[in-house]
Amino acid sequence: MIDEAAVVGDRLAAFKEAGRLNAVGESRLRRLLFGFLTGSAGALIVWVVVLFGRPSLLSAQRLHYAKSPDVTNGEKVYKGGCIACHGSDGKGAPVASTVFKRPDTFPDFTDCAGTTPEPDGNWKAVIVHGGPSRGLSQIMPAFADLLTDEEINDVIAYMRGFCKNVHHDPLGELNLPRALVTEKAFPENEIVVSTAASASRAPAWTTDIIDERTIIDARTQLETDVPVNYADQAHNWTAGFGDITLALKREMFSSLRTGSILSLQGGILLPTGDSKRGFGAGTTQFEPFAAFDQLFKENTFLQTQLGADLPVDTSVAPRSLFWRAAVGQAMAQDHMLGRLFSPMVEFLAVHDFRPGARTNWDVLPEMQITVSRRQHVRVGFGVREPFTNTTGRTPQVLFYFLWDRADGKLWEGWR
Repeated sequence: MIDEAAVVGDRLAAFKEAGRLNAVGESRLRRLLFGFLTGSAGALIVWVVVLFGRPSLLSAQRLHYAKSPDVTNGEKVYKGGCIACHGSDGKGAPVASTVFKRPDTFPDFTDCAGTTPEPDGNWKAVIVHGGPSRGLSQIMPAFADLLTDEEINDVIAYMRGFCKNVHHDPLGELNLPRALVTEKAFPENEIVVSTAASASRAPAWTTDIIDERTIIDARTQLETDVPVNYADQAHNWTAGFGDITLALKREMFSSLRTGSILSLQGGILLPTGDSKRGFGAGTTQFEPFAAFDQLFKENTFLQTQLGADLPVDTSVAPRSLFWRAAVGQAMAQDHMLGRLFSPMVEFLAVHDFRPGARTNWDVLPEMQITVSRRQHVRVGFGVREPFTNTTGRTPQVLFYFLWDRADGKLWEGWR
């Protein structure tokens, strides 16, 4: 039986002997209590203060460095100790030369599909606090007291070089927190269960079961959306599927230097819902849209979406144009390495192309929170309030459960 604690001790000793380990001060923990307010005016004011004020949590979507990482020094740090487990090529040291059983989560740094979508903050959290801090292997030790902050940044920059990213796949920092309605530009590998429920009048809700997965390459996403409807109609509960969506998304441009990413998506909504019960449009619809996201310096972000719903039979359902925007702030505890909080406000507009139609505007304050240690399971919640043309349009309570399956099984990474 291998003593994993002894293996960890040996690796730390190797670092000390190489002279690459310096003590660093203890991390200060900062905490912010978020209150979720559902009143329209009050909620919007609070969300604006949170987004644009100066919260005590630190931004976490993208790490900020006091100076640019030094790859040359990072190579020295890596060869001083990391190489014993992770190998000279980043694929892992030869099995014959290691004394531990390789866990399923053991990384291959040359695998761009696995490493490119992970932001530097995820790498740093594991190096600083060890594998268990993110629900990974006990074999990975913590280096918070053994390497300086700059040395950790340097070695991350060096390890990033193992993946050549010749296909220019978008970097994980551009994978912004998911909004409740506005679709983001980053191609994903996740399962989302999203529910929108009426907050007044007759009870009704729709649950969308959404599967998003990259196909062909990391820049192309296939999306399937199956809505399930429940409604109290004339005091009788009824249920049924809505119009199923099949869509392809393609990332067209991305740059971490500018913080920008642009994607185009084309979808088809099949008339699988019962339009007589209000569960579908009653005709096939095409839904093209463009999504552009912008990450700013202090990790405030803007997500925008412009598209149209184009029914085949316009006598059954009108053509419409929609515009959506989400502005938010990514924040976290523990010097950007802890649980991620992302307050957002969405502004949603729909305009039907029919005589006398007016644009419907809604406002949607919301919050996303990571719930698993690995941060691959997240929840989002908010309240959507009609802002114009409120007659016949009721507020909605929205919630989603998100599982990023690329980071592991649903039941993994919790402890």
